[in-house]
Amino acid sequence: MNKLTIILLLFTATLILTSQKATAQDNHDTITIVAVGDVMFGSIYPDRSYLPPNENYKGLLDEVKPYFNGDIVFCNMEGVLADTLVPECSPYCFGMPSSYVNAYKEAGFNLISVGNNHANDFRAYGRSNTEKILTDNNLNWAGYETKPSCTFTIKGVKYGFCAFSPNTAIANLRDKQLVANTIKALRKTCDIVIVSMHCGGEGIKYRHLTREDDYYIEQNRGNAYQFAHDAIDNGADIVLGHGPHVTRAIEIYNGKFIAYSMGNFFTYSNVNITSEMGLAPIFRIRIDVSNGNFIDGEIISTYQTKPNHGPHIDPQKRVLKIIQELTAADIYDNLPKISNSGKFTK
Repeated sequence: MNKLTIILLLFTATLILTSQKATAQDNHDTITIVAVGDVMFGSIYPDRSYLPPNENYKGLLDEVKPYFNGDIVFCNMEGVLADTLVPECSPYCFGMPSSYVNAYKEAGFNLISVGNNHANDFRAYGRSNTEKILTDNNLNWAGYETKPSCTFTIKGVKYGFCAFSPNTAIANLRDKQLVANTIKALRKTCDIVIVSMHCGGEGIKYRHLTREDDYYIEQNRGNAYQFAHDAIDNGADIVLGHGPHVTRAIEIYNGKFIAYSMGNFFTYSNVNITSEMGLAPIFRIRIDVSNGNFIDGEIISTYQTKPNHGPHIDPQKRVLKIIQELTAADIYDNLPKISNSGKFTK
């Protein structure tokens, strides 16, 4: 074999390896989902003093933004986008100025659930305005009764997303047929199906997963354990929970990741953030695109304080310890292995 032949063979081998690497990148066989719980940048109710000083939201998420480098960056929009007060508002009404959509965009969120108990705070006006603003700004969102799901494509991966809550005008979490049909329809056409649930009672009393319906203020807030398992059985690849305002356990069920509640991530005003209610995780989850299965994950611990200058990284890792405790107590099998560094595997 002469020198020229050897060079040609080496060149050919290099081209093949480069082509294979490029193909793997094009196929995007692993994705990262970054997920946090409730995000609310203040409210115009009862007056605009409940917004950040000078109504300037900029910089409030700067400390945590470096962790938002994922294919999907998800949050629950706790409230609506609204510029005008409406009558019959309850004492806890969350309406952010329409311009605050830029706060979500600038933070890096590209997937938003609007399915929660504050979606009705500004009545039909709040929902219709939020729908228009999110759509006009090309953000992926779902959760209203009129729009329980959406589909979109990022880097060649087609995603299906749906969001549910046990509240009026929201895709009903307790309507099992609606939930099943919605997820199954997405499963037929999408590579990855993401499900959001606003489920459970509110406060430290509801930190544990009971596997039964939670009742809060005489309302059935759903059974988070049953909902999440049914969602995966119907085709979901990941279930992201919020609603209790505290963090709950996590689980790997049939190879799929479940966060039962991700707590208050950033809730600027009118939300209790004392003790556990001011602690929340950033979840970073890697998923195999070929089958939607969980590969591994990381929990980054954060906290809020008053006055609220945004979530801060918690060197004490308090919410990580809470997740370890609650998962050990509430998940009898399907236990993920959670290290003290925050990394976890199945």
